[in-house]
Amino acid sequence: MNRVIIFDTTLRDGEQAAGGMLNVQEKLGIARQLECLGVDVIEAGFPASSKGDFEAVRHIALEVRRSSVCALAHANPKAIDTAWEAIGEAEHPRIHVFLSASDVHLAHQLRKSREEVLGQARDMVARARKYVGDVEFSPMDASRTEPAYLYTILEAVIEAGATTVNIPDTVGYAIPQEFGGLIRGILDNVPNIGRATISVHCHNDLGLAVANSLEAVRQGARQVECTINGIGERAGNASMEEIVMAIKTRHDLFDLSTGIDSTQIYKTSRMVSDLTGFMVQPNKAIVGSNAFRHQSGIHQDGVLKKAITYEIMDPRDVGIPASSLVLGKLSGRHAFKERLAELGFALAEEDLNRAFLAFKDLADKKKEVTDRDIETLVAEEMRTSSETYHLDHVGVSCGDHGMPTATVRLIGPGGQVSADAALGTGPVDAVYKAINRIIGVPNRLTEFSVSSVTAGIDAIGEVLIRIESDGVTYTGRGAATDIIVASARAYMNALNRLLAAKKRNSVDAG
Repeated sequence: MNRVIIFDTTLRDGEQAAGGMLNVQEKLGIARQLECLGVDVIEAGFPASSKGDFEAVRHIALEVRRSSVCALAHANPKAIDTAWEAIGEAEHPRIHVFLSASDVHLAHQLRKSREEVLGQARDMVARARKYVGDVEFSPMDASRTEPAYLYTILEAVIEAGATTVNIPDTVGYAIPQEFGGLIRGILDNVPNIGRATISVHCHNDLGLAVANSLEAVRQGARQVECTINGIGERAGNASMEEIVMAIKTRHDLFDLSTGIDSTQIYKTSRMVSDLTGFMVQPNKAIVGSNAFRHQSGIHQDGVLKKAITYEIMDPRDVGIPASSLVLGKLSGRHAFKERLAELGFALAEEDLNRAFLAFKDLADKKKEVTDRDIETLVAEEMRTSSETYHLDHVGVSCGDHGMPTATVRLIGPGGQVSADAALGTGPVDAVYKAINRIIGVPNRLTEFSVSSVTAGIDAIGEVLIRIESDGVTYTGRGAATDIIVASARAYMNALNRLLAAKKRNSVDAG
């Protein structure tokens, strides 16, 4: 088999990253984009974990038609039955059963013997197989599991009906040579391994998730579990874009391919970053803002003469436009729409109209509107399309001898308009206090950061914040040429997520 299956777990493991909570509509939007990207398997969530996750998986299963839709399940009957309820109407359903296998986990977490775990794994895979023909099994913490016992479990679950066996480096412990040897050992010592696809799921605690995954592929694994931008639990997962582009760029070494449309990578990366609130660092491979920028004079000279001298990939191959058409206040709706299309955005007419009005407003404030400005503008419009409360007006008064004062006006449910004012230690503090007086939901600000989208004194400022309420973290992002307005929008974005979560929880409780 010369094709590597790409199994994307952004919506499951990626969402487990602290502060990365997504609502149903956001998950559905990402799932649609993952299907456009050409992902083979979308792990849509963990249905047994909550009613909210169940609904998200069910909605994705109903809409996604080309990619397989996978639901994660504990190795117990109720979780497997719930997973099937969630994905039963998918065009290509998969149930993914997991159970710890290492002695560390067996002794301290499960408190079960190897024989008990072996029987449980076999029985639960057989139960899942009664529902679907596509069953995956993961012996959790496989990289710290005694190899002979791992071989025994894999043989048993394949016999019970598993069609994919996933080898997780759950705690990011493995080193590439060691992990590759584990895959080779499985191929050599599991008698029925030819009846299943070997998958790998690597974590990045030592910064080796991509390296381990690629070495596993080189040794014979044919499915890689990964996430967009490498987000996930703790230090994250193997980065999908790095896996795909490594296989594509080094075809001479791997002689393999994937089904990914790489021109959709950049758009998908930006979408996941905007919705989760996890910013992509500038030096991030493939999708970072510096990935195709050259500052060294020697490098610039080489690239101008022949791009391949210092660029092993064409930026257009990952969806980054090679040209940068600068728009301004005289640019028309058609030019704006064309540039959106070049950047990978296909907006509905109503969304396009709102985005164009926002663009014209921005163009009045900035001489030149760049691609990054447009991407940020569209993301801002999408964030405000499903709000409980909308920020209608914000004004501040401050100075080195004045008392910072803010006034805000919000439009709430049913179009109700509310306004209030507050004093603060600074303008942003005053704005947040005024908003709190209207909405009245207790929370604590835990993170506040500001970055410039582009260069120049008239650049759009992007604010990222995290707030905590009842032990749960909510992320908010906002952008504007006025940093106070951007801060207010970020806070409203986080509060709207908090309110949506509380509404879901009250429904679940009911």
